[in-house]
Amino acid sequence: MSGFLDDMAALSAARVAEAIRHESANALERRARRAAPSSPLRLSASGFDVIAELKLRSPAAGRLSDDSEDWLGRVAAYARGGAAAVSVLTEPSRFDGSLEHLRQASAALAPLGVPAMRKDFLVDPYQVLEARAAGAGGVLVILRMLTRPRIEELLDVAAEHGMFVLLEAFDDLDLAMARDLTTSRAGEPILIGVNCRDLQTLNVVQERFAALAPLLPAGWPAVAESGVASGADARRMQQLGYRLALIGTALMASGDPSRLLRHIFDATRTVQP
Repeated sequence: MSGFLDDMAALSAARVAEAIRHESANALERRARRAAPSSPLRLSASGFDVIAELKLRSPAAGRLSDDSEDWLGRVAAYARGGAAAVSVLTEPSRFDGSLEHLRQASAALAPLGVPAMRKDFLVDPYQVLEARAAGAGGVLVILRMLTRPRIEELLDVAAEHGMFVLLEAFDDLDLAMARDLTTSRAGEPILIGVNCRDLQTLNVVQERFAALAPLLPAGWPAVAESGVASGADARRMQQLGYRLALIGTALMASGDPSRLLRHIFDATRTVQP
């Protein structure tokens, strides 16, 4: 792993240990099962989708939202603008996120029929249960951070609770693991993401999308992560074979995120919903 992911994994494990002190895995499992069902992830028949992200801070870009912003209003604007899901950062130390943000976002999205996805540096199945208990319909799993058996555990827990999973890859080895993992999981709601951010510099390396596109596992929706900021960017991703884009910084910086989403869909969808 990179130094950044090493640090994030250690902090994530410490959060799990602290959480278990207050609520056992069995108790959390019961609470997760009592949570209201999430809206399922539905992809548009019109050709391209967006997972819009609530990200209050970025290690690369700094603070993306001030204390006065109505971020729940932004989440609702994402949904009304046509986002297939809303990714919510819950990592506190570098992204200013929290499980409370996920709970509030999930509640705001429920009547709009759009699922929330927990985006964090998950290292334990306990954290998938935390996400479901908070109302989320999906989780992000970073392949580079985990052993194959641990990834299988996270996928199993997500499947048991009816959640979708975005498997995040950074290189060809990650995608090889994704292909192996999905071989026996036909029918499960799994997305395969390529993150083009360099883990050493945190810079965006757009060329990675084209280099890795031929290695994407066939039959699974592919997600372009990081570096998509316009309709033209999204169209290029679509031409490379990506079915969705996960967009955070550009949407957080936009004063009218619904308008940006419209531009993206105008550039990528043959028929507007």
